[in-house]
Formats: sequence, structure tokens, C-alpha cells
Amino acid sequence: MAATPSSMVELGTPAPDFALPDLNGQERTLADFTGRALLVAFTCNHCPFVKHVEEVFGRVVSGVEGLDVVAICSNDAVDVPDDGPEGLADQAKRAGWDFPYLIDASQETAKAYHAACTPDFFLYDADRKLAYRGQFDDSRPGNDVPVTGNDLSAAIDAVLNGEVPEDQKPSIGCNIKWKS
Repeated sequence: MAATPSSMVELGTPAPDFALPDLNGQERTLADFTGRALLVAFTCNHCPFVKHVEEVFGRVVSGVEGLDVVAICSNDAVDVPDDGPEGLADQAKRAGWDFPYLIDASQETAKAYHAACTPDFFLYDADRKLAYRGQFDDSRPGNDVPVTGNDLSAAIDAVLNGEVPEDQKPSIGCNIKWKS
């Protein structure tokens, strides 16, 4: 299991627009998300780093007033069939995710966001400027650190209070499975 860090995009970068289908085939765009903060999570079904945090991730972001959340899978589902729509739907159910899960089949959205790994978290303020890009917490598969979501949770609280989180560590996970 090779670990890839996130690219740590410059803070203040505007959120790139997207038009992607959700698991029901409904097209979603950046403009559909109108909360005071927007979390864009690049994720997938097969990655052990994602599986390690997925249930706690669902709990951390569920019901946070003012926060919109969207998950995006950009992996090549031909190469990784578990990351196709059926696998993603199973994951959302298993993990208790109640937010839209989008499919980036062209991988253009991942490229626009400079997503590098799964999970890779991008948190935007009300003006859709990047305020946090970083890890969920210090836990990794096999490191015996409890999964808490402390880093992301603190970042969400800060952004909803109009602040930019100071301590930002890169996400670590499986690399996005790019098309050849």
C-alpha cells in the first residue's frame, strides 16, 4: 500500500467549477452547494486509507450546520471496478454517507482541483476560496492512532467561524488511479 501525499494547493485558490453525475445520474455543479462552507472530498471505495476513516468521516460531517459536503470519485473504474457506481453506492450505504457522491469519469475535476490521493480534502469558505487542504487526522491504517477526524473537524469549525486553520498537514492516501 503505497502512500501519496496531497498536493497542498495554495490557500485562497477559488473552487473549480464542475458538472458531474451523482450515483442516481443527476448532474451536480458547484453552484448547487450554497452553504457557508463546502467540503470537496476526493475519495473512492477500494482504498484502505479511505476505508480506515469512512465511517468516522460520515459522522464528523453529518448535520454540521452551514457545511455542504460532496464526495467525488475520480478513479478509473475500468482499472478498479470496485470504484464503479455500484461499489460507490455500497460504500455510501456502509459508511452512512448522506451527501452527494459524484463520478468524475473524465478525471478533469480531479485535475482541476489538483487532487492527488484518496482521501484528499478541500474545504472552501463562503466565497469558495480554499481555506483548508489537508488530512482527516493523524490516524493511518496500521499505525494504532485512533480515528477521530480531529484535524478536519477543527478546520470545519474554523472556516464556519470565518477563520483559516493554521496547522495544515497533507492528506496521505492511495494515489488517484489515473487513466493510461
